[in-house]
Amino acid sequence: MTVRDWTRATRTTVRRVSVQPDMSTEGTGDRPVVVTGWRLATRRGVDVDLKPGDRVVALGRLLDVDGDVARWTVAGRHHHTEARLKGVDG
Repeated sequence: MTVRDWTRATRTTVRRVSVQPDMSTEGTGDRPVVVTGWRLATRRGVDVDLKPGDRVVALGRLLDVDGDVARWTVAGRHHHTEARLKGVDG
């Protein structure tokens, strides 16, 4: 994975997406941690320039793209894009 230089990051506003809660886990130990998963899905015909390792600000939270971004096609044309996101608190 590419190491990102977040001090030089560019911010792009994207519209026409849905961000919904997906799952969460809690860890105990030396420090309590809550990992919350989110699912980003675009509307039909909309794509977003996301890659693994990117960050997304949604619902007032800073989230990381978790894994590959899925670009779905129907009849050879882009239909929609989906990405899993995760936020870590603690």
